[in-house]
Amino acid sequence: MKPLIIAIDGPSGVGKSTLGRALAAHLGCSFVESGAMYRAVGLKSIESGVDCRDVAAVTALVERAEIRFVETPAGMRVHLDGRDVTEAIRASDVTDAASIVSTIPRVRELMVAQQRALGDSIHSVVMEGRDIGTVVFPSADLKIYLDAAPDVRSTRRFNDGESLGQITKSEVQEQIEERDRRDRTRQASPLTPADNAIHVDSSQLTAEEVLERVWSMVEAVAARKN
Repeated sequence: MKPLIIAIDGPSGVGKSTLGRALAAHLGCSFVESGAMYRAVGLKSIESGVDCRDVAAVTALVERAEIRFVETPAGMRVHLDGRDVTEAIRASDVTDAASIVSTIPRVRELMVAQQRALGDSIHSVVMEGRDIGTVVFPSADLKIYLDAAPDVRSTRRFNDGESLGQITKSEVQEQIEERDRRDRTRQASPLTPADNAIHVDSSQLTAEEVLERVWSMVEAVAARKN
């Protein structure tokens, strides 16, 4: 099979990472969660005592930072300045900081350059985020825009319990709504479906059903490409 670039976009809580990992496992290729890079920037801002809304200060941090994805037998790990931060970037305060720093145009420019480099290889890659099909890989072989109803998304995120601590379900809903607002209204690379993206609504589908539906699309694209 010739190398494929598969882009998965959509808001938070729709199952992009679950789908991406499963597709990559089927293809035997790398899965890249682009949001992890913005989380790493958010973590660095917090640890450095920099206000994540300070455009100049955050940009300076990013220009000095080294953010890498490292393949391991256990999966892809995220390294920031030489240390593994895969678990640390899942904290709730980092999630919020990542949503803010991701609105900074220069930060996105630097991250997109690194993301494109990951797809510039002889191997297939599955990448998920919010601007993969529109900005990072506008010529991707397959573009999926994964979505779900807001109440479904908040329930999933609450049930995941990802570093949520004592947060309530209503607070999770508020966080998702605020993140959506930032993602969709930011000046640089706003969240929007690519013109040729295939919409998949996961509201009433299990992860296995989403995978089955999208895998059939992958097989069709691969057959045409080969």
